[in-house]
Amino acid sequence: MPWFPEFSTAIELARRDARAREQADPVAQYLKALYDGAPGALEKTWPGDVVVHDPRAGEIRGHRDLRSFIHSNREWMAAHHAQLKVVGSITVGGRAAVELLVHVLHEGDEVAWPVAVVAESLDERSVEFRTYCSQWPVDGLRHLRPPILEAGAVETPYAVARHLDALAGGDAESVVKGFDPDGYVQEPIGPDNIHRGATGLRDFYARLLSAGGIDVQPCAGTDDGIGFALEYNLIGRGSEHPQAGLAIFDRGTDGHLAAVRLYDDITR
Repeated sequence: MPWFPEFSTAIELARRDARAREQADPVAQYLKALYDGAPGALEKTWPGDVVVHDPRAGEIRGHRDLRSFIHSNREWMAAHHAQLKVVGSITVGGRAAVELLVHVLHEGDEVAWPVAVVAESLDERSVEFRTYCSQWPVDGLRHLRPPILEAGAVETPYAVARHLDALAGGDAESVVKGFDPDGYVQEPIGPDNIHRGATGLRDFYARLLSAGGIDVQPCAGTDDGIGFALEYNLIGRGSEHPQAGLAIFDRGTDGHLAAVRLYDDITR
């Protein structure tokens, strides 16, 4: 049966192609597992280490804990009638940052809840998922989020570096000047909490920096030339402990920022 080796090779190649397609969009596969409550496909694609950093559940490591987490998460989503919509993504190499808008029922009202998920694969067998959001929209509380990543050297675009320097210096006017005329910042507590244009930005950042500068420690950056996702640790702001967060920066014109969307649980 001389055809059999070729047949086996074709099957193996088809399996590899299918796995490669699934690996190309790990966040979509992760979200499907959360929504369906079925981790099987996720475990098959990533037979090595699967690590999840979740704001509510903490660190989930290993397939057994992953199954338990996905099962309980599915129950929570079903109880709150959760519906997920992808609103943006930045993908470079082995890392992807995806922005979601999750509609949930909270105390009888529908709430729009911004959530961001970063997926990072360091090899073909393992993957790490890091979720960032504020839990205020779904439980009315602020939660201290310890650092997930260590601060390190991150190559930031000029507009982002200037923004972070102005925040550190407590200079609200310099922050505002770093935006396009119609630029905006979106708070983590919901898509309706947007501050746009020079007046809106000035009011927001003047209030934010009224107690002094904010030290943002970059941990990891994902840059596709249009958007830049920055995972960071923030020092201060009502706590002596660093807190983890993520910000999405949209490039504007002439080295300015078009938008900043924040995903953290830090009191502002």
